[in-house]
Amino acid sequence: THDQTEAMTLGTRIVVMKDGVVQQVDTPQNLYNAPGNLFVAGFIGSPQMNFLDAKVKVNGNDVTLTVGKYNMKLPASKAKAVIDGGYDGKTVVMGIRPEDVYDSEMFIETAKCVFSSTIKVYELLGAEVFLYFDLGEFPMTARVDPRSNARPGDTVRFAFDVEKIHVFDKETEQVITN
Repeated sequence: THDQTEAMTLGTRIVVMKDGVVQQVDTPQNLYNAPGNLFVAGFIGSPQMNFLDAKVKVNGNDVTLTVGKYNMKLPASKAKAVIDGGYDGKTVVMGIRPEDVYDSEMFIETAKCVFSSTIKVYELLGAEVFLYFDLGEFPMTARVDPRSNARPGDTVRFAFDVEKIHVFDKETEQVITN
């Protein structure tokens, strides 16, 4: 309703609960940008955040997340939390929102993480397009500009905004870094 929308824009605090247990109490912006766990991350945002299992490799101060045959180097700010948490060699859950997955050449040219995949479903929603594809064994959604030429069956290059990667502990489901 109109009242709920107004409350969201006023920056009020929202309580996210699961099975009667408070998961996080925060502003809508913080719930979106800095979810405390996998449940909150999947609960806020539409379409839902993409979740992929990723293997961690620490090399000095560098952290690489590997999904299938693709390697993603984490920015230094995120790498520190992963190193400090002792995640070298472990599998974590990597989260990336559909709006942080790009198919535009402009973004891909400067991106640090580029991969290719075949489009399974193209969904036009007026002002935006959702592209559905797989990365390794994981289903993914990208929210892209409606001018995108990608159609089902096409192999398309995508890029992640590595600054927007979220990393969660696979066992506890708690956030490691946003």
